[in-house]
Amino acid sequence: MASRAVASQQPRDGAVAGAGKQKMAASRGHNRRALGDIGNVVTIPGIDGKPKQEFSRPLTRSFCAQLLANAQAAAQENNKILKKPPAVLVDGAVAAPKGVAAAKPARKKVSVKPTPDTGMEISPKKDVTQTKEGTKKESSISQRSSRKKIQTLTSILTARSKAACGIADKPKEPSFDIDSADTNNHLAVVDYVEDIYKFYKLEENASRVHDYMHSQPDINEKMRSILVDWLIEVHYKFELRPETLYLTIHVIDRFLSMKAVPRRELQLLGIGAMLIASKYEEIWAPEVNDLVLISDRAYSREQILAMEKAILGKLEWTLTVPTPYVFLVRFIKAASDEKMENMIFFMAELGLMHYETIRYCPSMVAASAVYAAQCTLNKSPLWSETLKFHTGFSESQLMDCAKLLVHFHSIAAESKLRAVYKKYSDPQRGAVALLPPAKNLLTGVIH
Repeated sequence: MASRAVASQQPRDGAVAGAGKQKMAASRGHNRRALGDIGNVVTIPGIDGKPKQEFSRPLTRSFCAQLLANAQAAAQENNKILKKPPAVLVDGAVAAPKGVAAAKPARKKVSVKPTPDTGMEISPKKDVTQTKEGTKKESSISQRSSRKKIQTLTSILTARSKAACGIADKPKEPSFDIDSADTNNHLAVVDYVEDIYKFYKLEENASRVHDYMHSQPDINEKMRSILVDWLIEVHYKFELRPETLYLTIHVIDRFLSMKAVPRRELQLLGIGAMLIASKYEEIWAPEVNDLVLISDRAYSREQILAMEKAILGKLEWTLTVPTPYVFLVRFIKAASDEKMENMIFFMAELGLMHYETIRYCPSMVAASAVYAAQCTLNKSPLWSETLKFHTGFSESQLMDCAKLLVHFHSIAAESKLRAVYKKYSDPQRGAVALLPPAKNLLTGVIH
């Protein structure tokens, strides 16, 4: 499309041109007055009855200090004319008249208090003084002096947001950060590990097994202990992961709490539970034929697979549960050296083998194993603030369960069920089973 050129119209005479300039000037003045409505033009009160002046320049701190210095210079000139000693007010202090010796006052920050209608607060960053030549000197003292902290809108909103989210009431962090060494380890998920264990604490009650032995007419607590002792030996011989053992015992207890099992099928239940746990936790799980051989061909391959199917159907394939091992890994990290780690696992596996510990939740069993190990090895303090923070239990809460674990330690050497004792008598595991039990926890054991 063709565009039509617009010719600029020339003024016919000087009058028209002058009128145009006046209109432009008037429009500019109107614009400034309009901007003055939103605070762009600041009115400064006059000095000695002079009319007020308007400035379109923004009021910065240095500019306000310059205005104050100019006002003081003008007041000094007026006082000279009237032959009156100058009185300059600086932060409430009156300067001494000319010719009178006075002590040099300490330099202070110069502040200008605004009129009530302006609602502004001006505090210059540096101290400014006026010399005879009218030049400004900036004091370095103000750079070192502490200024009053001004509360900004951003800080107010941030504080309110934290209070609304409950962040302000967050408990103090423990004295020792156990995750500092794993900051660069992405598999440690340091940013989420606390939230993960809070979730474990909530979910452990949903899958927790309560006392069920009264509903089993054909088996008793001693039979269960014999089965667990045998499974610990099988687990050790196959060199399986610790997670597999704890999940195996958990699957057995959950199934027994839901269904009555005949005595002749109790070992079959243990084999099926270990097969399921191995498939869940291990990279290379044992084959069914290996389990047939380890059980001295007491059960066939078809019977083991049928039991596996029955267990999964009864548990509704729910295998992702927080076992004591999940909490042991975290608690050991809070108080651990190699010998301490072996002692904690020794105490925890003693608790697995005995039915009495079923009345305690998995996190309490794990924390009690740590406390019993601390007492056995005479660690000081027995229960630090770091352990209390990460376990969520106080020393008094763990006392009953810890006494029970120490009692199991005291009778392990003379017991007929010696799988755990032999396992942790090995020098490769620190021979922690050979250490004397904590005598201070053996009194008042609840049986």
